[in-house]
Amino acid sequence: MTTHEYDDATVVQDTVRWLERAVIGLNLCPFAKGVHTKGQIHYAVSHATDARGLLEDLQRELEALAEASPEKRDTTLLMAPQALPDFLDFNDFLELADELVEAMDLAGILQVAPFHPRFQFDGTEVGDVGNCTNRAPYPTLHLLREESIDSAVEAFPEAEEIFERNIEVLERLGAQGWDDLDVGPRCPVAHKA
Repeated sequence: MTTHEYDDATVVQDTVRWLERAVIGLNLCPFAKGVHTKGQIHYAVSHATDARGLLEDLQRELEALAEASPEKRDTTLLMAPQALPDFLDFNDFLELADELVEAMDLAGILQVAPFHPRFQFDGTEVGDVGNCTNRAPYPTLHLLREESIDSAVEAFPEAEEIFERNIEVLERLGAQGWDDLDVGPRCPVAHKA
């Protein structure tokens, strides 16, 4: 992969478009609209080009989120446009992210959820449109407050059904429908070589 220069404003703009059109627009996460509307999402762009640099940026953002008031900053999206373009490397990085949360004594307080342009759930094919539920324009770490998750689950008691509903929504939408959203990575089903 060639190294590109990424403008922070463009990375944030692409991520917000993905959030508005896919995550909120398709209601993939029923909890996203509220924090987005209230301006409680912090967008951070990592300039890291490797796992070590991204881990340093993740530590900084975990500290900032832990110290911030939930009313001001409920959640953080840390985008890493130049790091871990290979999904398997990114997936391996998630273990380091979890270890960092533990080492910072933030387990049970904060957690990290993954999004990646080539996200692939275990047991699926690369081209399964259901993988798009976790496909974002850039490798992205979503830093969440456990307390906010608990509150959201209380407000939405069928939270465990969200994943299955999302797969159904994307299967109805199809690869071309996903591509038409223009939110980043194209679905490989519709564009086989």
